[in-house]
Amino acid sequence: MSLLELIERADERALAAGALACLDRCLPLLAEPDGPEPLRPLWASCEDGREWAIRLAAARTAMDQAPVPDGPAALVRAMLAAAPSDFAAAPLREWAERCSLLALRVHGRFDAPAGDAGVDEDLLLERARGGEPAPVGPLVAGDLERQVRILEILAETGGTAGSGAGLRQALDLSTEGRRVLRAVMSRRARVRG
Repeated sequence: MSLLELIERADERALAAGALACLDRCLPLLAEPDGPEPLRPLWASCEDGREWAIRLAAARTAMDQAPVPDGPAALVRAMLAAAPSDFAAAPLREWAERCSLLALRVHGRFDAPAGDAGVDEDLLLERARGGEPAPVGPLVAGDLERQVRILEILAETGGTAGSGAGLRQALDLSTEGRRVLRAVMSRRARVRG
């Protein structure tokens, strides 16, 4: 099943966690490796939406206090600001789709030579998210695979006794993706520096 199909079929829990995972993987743009994880408290609200609005407000405040350069980091912060306060399927689905695309674009910046995104980036990403073959780089392909796997895990464990374990697996996959992006950014900084 394609990423777009998974997003369309996802429940509130999967949509919130999937979107949050996309932003979580982009945190190397915003946070120091050993710094606080401003999105971590939101993960606890993904299960049933309890305290979602309160924890979302706290995450926004934490992100607003962090110095953010222009470019992709500002877009990640803006995407958190655009998160719906209502834990409902329709607004979460729209946010999840936008977070998905943003995460792929961020990864694409580090795939392309000198961070230059191709002219057909939107078309390629939409084709890839729709399950069609698309010539994307390895970072984009890896993030696309993580997004699909996270939504699959959440769909498999939704409404079961293992639903909390499904969220934990999603968080673990997101953390792995964050480490990959951080390593790529570090390598790029060493080459340029």
